[in-house]
Amino acid sequence: MTHHIVYIMTNSNEEALRIGRALVRERLAACANVLSSATSVYRWQDDIVEETEVPLIVKTREDLIEDVIGKVVELHSYECPCIVTLPIATGNLAYLNWITAETRAAT
Repeated sequence: MTHHIVYIMTNSNEEALRIGRALVRERLAACANVLSSATSVYRWQDDIVEETEVPLIVKTREDLIEDVIGKVVELHSYECPCIVTLPIATGNLAYLNWITAETRAAT
């Protein structure tokens, strides 16, 4: 079974917690980490934007990625939220088994 880390940028600590709680509550993710704020610089609608954002990292299974993305898009305040996934190549087998146990079967 393949596991993934999902990297999400949010507009506030509150939004990151709200999304993280929903993903864990619905067993789409085993864990959500809300990180300290970050300054993001990006181009949006022909303007250079500099904003404070809050990174959210969740751990899940590959077969739940589409459900995770759908839930984040549903709950997120951004028109085009950053949601990217990275496969976990290897790790503590006990931890990876825990991710599997704490997430639900794919829909």
